[in-house]
Amino acid sequence: MRIERCYFCGGPVYPGHGIMFVRNDAKIFRFCRGKCHKHFKMRHNPRKVAWTKAFRTSRGKEMAFDSTFEFEKRRNRPEKYNRENVAQTLSVMRRVQEIKERREKAFWDKRMLTARKQEKPRELKELARDIHLIRPQPLPLMQRKRERMMLRMKADSEAAAAAPGKALQWKPTSGPVPQPLAPPPPKSS
Repeated sequence: MRIERCYFCGGPVYPGHGIMFVRNDAKIFRFCRGKCHKHFKMRHNPRKVAWTKAFRTSRGKEMAFDSTFEFEKRRNRPEKYNRENVAQTLSVMRRVQEIKERREKAFWDKRMLTARKQEKPRELKELARDIHLIRPQPLPLMQRKRERMMLRMKADSEAAAAAPGKALQWKPTSGPVPQPLAPPPPKSS
């Protein structure tokens, strides 16, 4: 059993899945789903459709050349079945897949490094443009008055504590005048 490649998007086509189109000149096209088949029939170019493998490779988003790709090439030589040969082939396939994944990760890391360098000035520009969204908004009027009144009361109580002989005098303000605290009522038991 062989896992084929979709002619349009480059995705895997598993046995029993997808669509196979045979042209009059006996060329076989395999598609993983109807979406790819329809794009092919509409004569769309896979290198210009953003979700295809051809687009990603042509734009430098995925590796285009690597020695591990040679192992994926199709070989039409018939081989006589040999148990040791099959076991060795499977172990080599696993090893090649590990190497390929490691190289793809290194390629992605290198791509993202340059992207991060370009991203920082863009983010600084955006921050400078939209700083008004981050700065705190002015407090509502009543809350500001309440805070001013609390600060004034604190200053007056500190002044009274510093000069115990002087009486505390309240100055009229535009807001409500704070009333001095009354002593608590005696407890009756």
